[in-house]
Parts: sequence; C-alpha cells; structure tokens
Amino acid sequence: MLRLAFILHLFIGSTIAGSAMVVALVMGHDTLTPILWSALIGFVISFPVTWLVTKALYERG
Repeated sequence: MLRLAFILHLFIGSTIAGSAMVVALVMGHDTLTPILWSALIGFVISFPVTWLVTKALYERG
C-alpha cells in the first residue's frame, strides 16, 4: 500500500501544487513568496488526498 501511495503522491501532489500555483498567479501574486507558499500548501494538502485515493483503491480491489 505504501508503494502505491508514493507513486500516487507524485502525480496528485504535482497536480494540486501546480493548480495552487496557477490560482496564485491568476490572483495577481506574481512574486516568489506567494508562489512558493501556494506550492507548499498544495503539496501538504495532497497528503490526505493521496491517502483517501489509496484507501479507496485498496477497498475496491
């Protein structure tokens, strides 16, 4: 289960962090600090999302 979670986190984490960065840029925050914070927040949010997706995949299988 842990291996699947690591693989899924690569994709889920980069997607959520990238989306958060796009949101920050669209809101007009185009300096380094807000972009890094949005990427960090997206990365942290992706941990529970990855856990939920992994759990759902294992319960179905």
